[in-house]
Amino acid sequence: MGVDELGTDAEAAKPAPAKKESFFHRLHVGTGALDVVGVRKRWYIFFAALVLVSIGSMVFRGFNAGIEFEGGTQIQLPAHGTHGPITEDQVKRSFADALGTAAAETQKVGTGAATTIQIRSETLDAGQVAKVKETIAKELGPIGSNGKADVQAISDSAVSASWGDEISQQALIALGVFLVAVTIFLAVYFDLRMATAALISLLHDIVVTAGVYSLVGFEVTPATVIGLLTILGFSLYDTVVVFDKVRENTRGLLGLTRRTYAEAANLALNQTLMRSINTAVIAMLPILGLLIVGYVLLGSGTLQDLALVQLTGTIVGVLSSVALATPLLVDFKMREPRYRQQAARVEARRKNQARKAAAQAEGDFDPNDEEALEAELRKEKAYAAAASVPARHPKQAQRKGRPSGKPSGKRKH
Repeated sequence: MGVDELGTDAEAAKPAPAKKESFFHRLHVGTGALDVVGVRKRWYIFFAALVLVSIGSMVFRGFNAGIEFEGGTQIQLPAHGTHGPITEDQVKRSFADALGTAAAETQKVGTGAATTIQIRSETLDAGQVAKVKETIAKELGPIGSNGKADVQAISDSAVSASWGDEISQQALIALGVFLVAVTIFLAVYFDLRMATAALISLLHDIVVTAGVYSLVGFEVTPATVIGLLTILGFSLYDTVVVFDKVRENTRGLLGLTRRTYAEAANLALNQTLMRSINTAVIAMLPILGLLIVGYVLLGSGTLQDLALVQLTGTIVGVLSSVALATPLLVDFKMREPRYRQQAARVEARRKNQARKAAAQAEGDFDPNDEEALEAELRKEKAYAAAASVPARHPKQAQRKGRPSGKPSGKRKH
């Protein structure tokens, strides 16, 4: 065999260079496409800005509280009159003609023959209510259930602010109980640091969702408060999924030198990222359906309020679970000396490997260094195997390889 043949065989034996995976492929399979933990300071700045804007809007702009929280008068009339369908603009004009001021809100509710128009305003006395009814009946002629245009077809009711206050008080109590229960559960199931990171993420979701309502001027109703409580479970669920994978990836980590806690947590985040995105998309589809069907088709303000708060909370909750809760957990863990020492060992090993690779490239390679590296890898695999296998019962460990002292059942001859 000639020299050329030897060179050809050697080149053929070389492994082909690995094909570089695309970003979207690595994102789909969860092999670390995004370095969220590595740039966590930028995420902290982003979330801090969101919280500051939300708090600033709530303090200086306030909320557009519904009639249930401020109190007022509600007038309801059929949406069909002697001159055809009655529109919200016509009702607003009639209200302004009667009192000289605009109504706080007019809303069409229902479909078909059961469609009605609701007028919400500040508290009116009996004389003002009667004047509004007479003006609407004269200008629009709403037709009642008896098929005749009559003032009796228009109804009114007074709404007290105490009911909204009671709803808010009960919601705050429910929120407090929920946070206490969540803290206890996470501290027992995971640990106190994971519980703290999850609670900070949860509070962020509440503040930002409320800030969005204040910023864009959505009306805050009891349905909004109820919807705000429902998003907490979704946000917490997503955080628990990520944390469970972090715990799995970091089991026995202190005895290993392959990756740091931050790198293991970032890998867990990437491994669950597509699950978080898919869950959020699936959750938002019925919410969008509720928003479109409930508000656009049925004209229900309650469904609108419920859908809007859930849609906002779902988006904010997924974002904080991915980019806030896990980075906070890493910072809490890295405050412990044992995790800092493990990170130092990982860094020292990588420097040692880089030095050996450089020496091998230059031809100055010591086989003893390679043997030491292989021994270190064997030790690391043993640590990983020991961490993944549950501890055996002491009695079982004693019996293994030792006589038990009990008769075997065989006769001695």
